[in-house]
Amino acid sequence: MTAEGTGREKAILVGLAYGALPRSEVDDHLDELGRLVDTAGGEVVERLVQERAGIDPATLVGSGFVTRIGSTCEATGARTVVFDEDLTGSQVRNLEKALPKDVKVLDRAGVILDIFAQRARTREAQTQVELAQLTYLLSRLTRRWRHLSRQAGGIGTRGVGETQLELDRRLITRRITQLKKKLAEIESTRRLRRQRRTAVPTVALVGYTNAGKSSLFRRLTRARVRVEDRLFATLDPRARRVALGEGVAAILTDTVGFIRKLPHDLVAPFRSTLEEAADADLVLHVVDAADPAWEEHLRVGDEVLEGLGVAPEQALVVLNKIDLTVGRRLPPVRRRRVMVSALTGVGLPGLLERIRAELLGAPSVAVLSIPLDEGDAVARAFHLPHRVARRFGETSVTIAVRTGEEGLAESGLDRFRVPRWPASAAALEE
Repeated sequence: MTAEGTGREKAILVGLAYGALPRSEVDDHLDELGRLVDTAGGEVVERLVQERAGIDPATLVGSGFVTRIGSTCEATGARTVVFDEDLTGSQVRNLEKALPKDVKVLDRAGVILDIFAQRARTREAQTQVELAQLTYLLSRLTRRWRHLSRQAGGIGTRGVGETQLELDRRLITRRITQLKKKLAEIESTRRLRRQRRTAVPTVALVGYTNAGKSSLFRRLTRARVRVEDRLFATLDPRARRVALGEGVAAILTDTVGFIRKLPHDLVAPFRSTLEEAADADLVLHVVDAADPAWEEHLRVGDEVLEGLGVAPEQALVVLNKIDLTVGRRLPPVRRRRVMVSALTGVGLPGLLERIRAELLGAPSVAVLSIPLDEGDAVARAFHLPHRVARRFGETSVTIAVRTGEEGLAESGLDRFRVPRWPASAAALEE
């Protein structure tokens, strides 16, 4: 079913305020869920919130409230009900039995997977999506999958869902094993690519979805990438070379956005993509400075980074969209930070300079200052592998290289080593 006159599928959102969970937080989560449904191609026609002491194990919200949901479906013509909480397979089955015929029951994870299925373009992303879908589906085989031949599609039925008439649990398990093996091969290839580009520092963009990562990526690299004011507007990982000035270049990589209440089963298949951040020389944690929920978004991002083995304090926080904060107090982030607007370009020169400073000050980078009258030493320095920056002065040349201690010792250039890149180029005020 679609919303009359819009061609979009009608959906009802259901939230649950239980225990000490405040109603305001439930409403915030439903706002985000509504944006997810919009991104998936649906139209929210009603929002319902049940307040109760705890979760009902059979239907999540209780039989009385399920009756209310069914009445709302009939009144609005909605044929999709999306719950903000994770549903078990038995809960999905019980809800579908109690609701009007042909009403689909989804949870937040199901909507996110549908968006992933629409947005995946590369072989790796499509493999990751299929693995996530099958893992999610394994415990949720319900009547919806057995009757897809009578459905016209819509949210939650794209991609792998269309093949469920031929699949059973045994075949799904076998396919999951095959996909994991395929992803391992893809990750091996990705690891080789990372090793080949060790001569060039890498910078990873991470952050909450819709924080403006794609806009910032496009601004810094001048790449033609899709920018859209929707959650998960882009999914496939991207890598482009970016010039940072003074001969310094870096590989800038973009990663899939983070989101609240994202189940582990959905994160795991995308781990190889997110590991770009773990292997990067510098992580830029992009935060929407104009979003009232910026603090929670930052916390969600920190949790994902910690799961990847990256200490959040090591990341450089980029407060984006400051053009929307005029007359308002900026987020009081008490960490290393830079303020920019990817839309207007404000602050981007300072960001590039800060990235350069961070990369040249990394422990893996050795800085050499060689007098120009030491011609032989200068020539040997220019033949060092993994040279990332150079600057000529009146009496000396300063060179930054990514080479091990043994390499420097063998070159005989270790005596020219200095503590850091010249402060005039690298220092930047907060």
